[in-house]
Parts: sequence; structure tokens; C-alpha cells
Amino acid sequence: MAPAQAIANAAAKKEVERATAVSNPKSNAYKIGPEDVLDVAVFKVPELSKSAQVNESGNVNLPLVGEFPAAGRTTREIEQDLTKTLGAKYLRNPQINVSVKEYNSQRVTLEGEIKKPGIYPFRGRMTLLQLVASAGGFEATADTEVIIFRGADGKTTAGKFDFEAIRAGKAKDPELVSGDVVIVNASAAKTAFQNVLKALPLAGFFLTVL
Repeated sequence: MAPAQAIANAAAKKEVERATAVSNPKSNAYKIGPEDVLDVAVFKVPELSKSAQVNESGNVNLPLVGEFPAAGRTTREIEQDLTKTLGAKYLRNPQINVSVKEYNSQRVTLEGEIKKPGIYPFRGRMTLLQLVASAGGFEATADTEVIIFRGADGKTTAGKFDFEAIRAGKAKDPELVSGDVVIVNASAAKTAFQNVLKALPLAGFFLTVL
């Protein structure tokens, strides 16, 4: 294998691992979702330690703190913010550990050139078209190519789909499953064009046309 190809393959593998890590419970990058149950332990303060389920709004209810955002975040991020919150008002140098007790959330992750990237709850049947619509559609720099990563039996597979063909009814709209990671690629040509538009001031008479 040529060195350039080997480097490209390694980079692609790393990108796949990064994209799927947010949905992998064994990963430190796992992002919490609604219905997950968290264990919050405050060292030497048992009355502030508890197990709490993430509600549909993405929050957990904690002593003294009240409603606290959890969905879409890692346990490390929650630890850091809780330490700041409790340390600022109630405790001196609190030591906090947050772990996921139960992985109950059903969700799909949408990243890339999309209006509202993020983690979306998965309830019942969901297709690629429905997911993109719920995220507000593509950015102007998006390509028509969409990649879906799916993990099963410890392995990750990927599928490539032409979104425009799906929207036009020329290709089947794929059904998603919980844990899927959907990546909307950027078009090099569109990105370059957008950069040019940002760099050059537009004349007034163009504004009514574009």
C-alpha cells in the first residue's frame, strides 16, 4: 500500500472512531441522552450524592442545584460544571464523580453541514429524510452525499447515500436505528464559493437578485 493511501486510511479510521464514540457507552466521549440514569457522588457529602434519571428535556434534578443540563454532554463535562456550581455557592473544593448507571437513551447523532447538528431522540421509526428535516435541513455548503455509521457486534459499518436522489424519490429513504451516526459532508466547491462571497463585498444592486 502506498504511504499516501495508508495515511488517508488511518485518517478515515480515526474520523469514524471519533464520529461513533459519542454513541458508544464504553467511550469517554459518550454523550448522555434522555432516560439515561446518572450516579452523582460528592465526596464526603452523602446528602448531595444521588442517582438521577435524565428527563425528556435533557435535565437531571440534583440537590441544591435543581434542574441541571445533562443531555448531549459527557460525564466529564458535567463533573466540571457541577464542581464550579457547587464550589461557587455551597462547598469548598468539592470533589465530584459522575458516571452513567444505566444506558437507556435511544438516539441518533447528526453531524456535519447541517443547520442543527446534535443528538436527536429516537422513538419508533425514523428515516434519513425525517432526521434531516427535524434538524432544519442542510447548510449551503453541504454536499448531497450522506454517510451513516452503524455499530453492531463490536464492529462499525458505513453506508453512503445520495440525499438528493432520496428526496426526489429516485432512491430508497433508509431507516435509521438507535445509535446511528449520520454525517453530512461538505462540498469543496460550495465551501469555496461561500468563502469568496464572504471575502468580497456585494454591490447594492446584487442584493435584490441573490
